[in-house]
Amino acid sequence: MVARTKSRPVVLDPADREMLTALVRTGSHPATQVRRARILLELDENDPGRVARGAPVPTQEEVARRAGVHVDTVVKTSKAYADRDGDVADTISRKQRLTPPVPPTVTGEVEARVIALACSAPPPGYERWSLRLLEKHVALVDDIPDLDHSTIGRVLKKRRFVLI
Repeated sequence: MVARTKSRPVVLDPADREMLTALVRTGSHPATQVRRARILLELDENDPGRVARGAPVPTQEEVARRAGVHVDTVVKTSKAYADRDGDVADTISRKQRLTPPVPPTVTGEVEARVIALACSAPPPGYERWSLRLLEKHVALVDDIPDLDHSTIGRVLKKRRFVLI
């Protein structure tokens, strides 16, 4: 049996408790938020019903069983609550990334260079630019990353540029 550690106690004020109770009872929230809210409500040391009965705070294993989750989920939720200095909204909501998982290859400067190339005269022997011809010429330019013809097409379409 896993004992509940006192190193990360969950102490909710009445407003937070009311907000979490409303979140759990209404069905218009993501399941992960509802799950984390149920865990926080179970771990709350200021639960008026539990204090009135004189019942101790349940163990993490008991909370996991009641919430229908693994014990690790309870541990991670209580750790997130402690790490976020008791901010309930931050604890139950998803953490926003600071940077995208993959940096974009097409920046504003790259867009401008591709459009400038598409606006220029086509090479000798060609009547007009095609996406595949632009792809070949972008590959020859050193300071522009190699772009696929479909990426070049998306850049031009985004700026409503039509190859004529």
